[in-house]
Amino acid sequence: MPPRDAITSPSNPHVRAVARLRSASTRRETGLALVDGLREIERAVQAGVELVELFVAAEPPSRPPEAWIASVSATAGTVTALAARPLEKIAFGERNEGAVAVVRLHGRPLAEAAFRADAPVLVVEGLEKPGNLGAILRTCDAAGLAGVIVAGGRTDVANPACIRASLGTVFSVPVAEATIAEAIHWCGATRRHVVAALPAGSRPWHEARLAGGTAIVLGSEADGLSAAWQRAADTGSIDLETVHLPMRGIADSLNVSATAAVLAYEALRQEASR
Repeated sequence: MPPRDAITSPSNPHVRAVARLRSASTRRETGLALVDGLREIERAVQAGVELVELFVAAEPPSRPPEAWIASVSATAGTVTALAARPLEKIAFGERNEGAVAVVRLHGRPLAEAAFRADAPVLVVEGLEKPGNLGAILRTCDAAGLAGVIVAGGRTDVANPACIRASLGTVFSVPVAEATIAEAIHWCGATRRHVVAALPAGSRPWHEARLAGGTAIVLGSEADGLSAAWQRAADTGSIDLETVHLPMRGIADSLNVSATAAVLAYEALRQEASR
């Protein structure tokens, strides 16, 4: 039986309010996000993200180790025990590690972002799937890129699926949100060499200069890259180069996160060859 101070009903008003953080509109209104999983919560804490509340399973075997709870709860505003059903209501997906946190997390405006000038930035335009954004953040972390700009995004970095897919790297990788026009202006103002991946790109991916202060730009799988980038290049606002990856099967494009990984590691290879 759960301890007396544990919340046992999934209809509890507090549990219902927290569950609403699955909605993008609620995340935008509150600036809060759900983080599900021990590793992801630890990485939020390590990155200095504000932990507003920690929810833990009230009973074994789902309850995390007491040493873990003590370590993480030292930075949490509140620690709340939940029985199995209310915990399932706020947890994300099928993996149950017995801990869910509410953190303060939202996309940083591009004007406030601080990216290293000597490493590539990934610019992703019109991304719809949070899992793809999370995978791109993992790639950025693994390849040591400067960060990610989400331009005209249809998903947000605080989406629980993005946080899960990123394995918590969303908390440590510099990431900014912008309109497409803002991203283009930033690339020009910071004199980034822009390399855009297109099915009809002018040269193979490995022939382009990807290392150093570049901006590697990827469009959505559904719509590709907007024409605004080429218009900006035509007026001299940005320095644009287009590349393509070979497609030898019947598919005409790779998953956007796979393309990001290929280009990020080619940039890493070029950096190592300097």
